[in-house]
Amino acid sequence: MGGAAQRLPLLRVILSCRKITAQVTNPITDSIIAMASTTEPEFIPQLKAKRNQVPRHHNYVDLRMASRVGEKLGVRLKEIGVENVEIDLKEELSRPIHQQKMVNPIFRTVKEAGISVSGTDELIFGNVH
Repeated sequence: MGGAAQRLPLLRVILSCRKITAQVTNPITDSIIAMASTTEPEFIPQLKAKRNQVPRHHNYVDLRMASRVGEKLGVRLKEIGVENVEIDLKEELSRPIHQQKMVNPIFRTVKEAGISVSGTDELIFGNVH
């Protein structure tokens, strides 16, 4: 690919034991053009329930929440007319395997929303349902 090629918006996922944030940034300005996160009101009851669960778990987010974050992001990208995004393959491959399994549902559900996600074919983990 030459230097004159147009870069796609970049899809990045930020993970912690308490939240997931997926954001798409403009490749030229690095400004966020769409995002979805488990900090949104829809997720608050689930997070509170997990926080109050006995025995206590250190990881409050799960694959179902990750999938829902991807769905919300896909819908928002469609609404603003973004049809193609890319991931930073080097960044995704450097994640520990348990984090790779957590981002997979996000990428899958963004694709299911009709958004092309370049770079995910090179990832080694399979579909997690």
